Amino acid sequence: VTAPRIKDFLAWLVLRRNVAASTQNQAFNAMLFMCREVLQLELGEMTEGLRAKTGCKLPVVMSQEEVGALFAAMEGRARLMAQIIYGGGLRVMECCRLRFKDIDFDNNLIFVRSGKGNKDRSTLLAESLISALRKHMELVKNLHAKDLAAGLDAVWMPNALDMKYPNAGRELGWQWLFPSKTLSTDPRSGKVRRHHVSDMSIQRAVHDGVRKAGIVKPCSVHTLRHTFATQLLLHGVDIRQIQDYLGHSNVETTMVYTHVV
Repeated sequence: VTAPRIKDFLAWLVLRRNVAASTQNQAFNAMLFMCREVLQLELGEMTEGLRAKTGCKLPVVMSQEEVGALFAAMEGRARLMAQIIYGGGLRVMECCRLRFKDIDFDNNLIFVRSGKGNKDRSTLLAESLISALRKHMELVKNLHAKDLAAGLDAVWMPNALDMKYPNAGRELGWQWLFPSKTLSTDPRSGKVRRHHVSDMSIQRAVHDGVRKAGIVKPCSVHTLRHTFATQLLLHGVDIRQIQDYLGHSNVETTMVYTHVV
């Protein structure tokens, strides 16, 4: 394998028309890693300029009527999770990883810990969800008490906090807001504990809800986040404030919603 042949292959890869640009760039980066770390080949300036170009796509956004129809077609915990995502502009895994201590009823805030880019932020908790969320938390509280009585291992703690605070994992504040209905074995420690709900379950529930509601747009869980940002813009909220709610590093990322409006 020589550097010129590798360059020819990478150039061919980027010129492929029937492969998505993101897939091409992912393969391109994998090849660069192999060249640098395995084959010890340096490709020079080619590593900087040769990339598949991705077009600018506007996000899919639902109307308020469509959001209402979607929620009407959903039920139970999945609907509550979808409503929280819509009310605060959360990413799906940010919702799945919420803990009891991340809910601030006094100030109607949700705290997102270690979100994308390992950043913390706060966002909105819709007042209309407070009653349902309190009832849900009471059910989870009872489930946690049963797990403790059964001698189940403590909840998983981030950043080795279980070593610094050995008993914190059994406190209610650290428990998952949306725990899994089944137990699982932690592959790292071998402990049997209750993990948070899988993101696939809420994604399937939203997909089914979209179908039942008769919504023809290609909507997903992430569409609720896009709709949240767009509705704030329509109601005159400052773009910088929306940027903070969404957790975007650059305001240019948030500006795409101005094109939707």
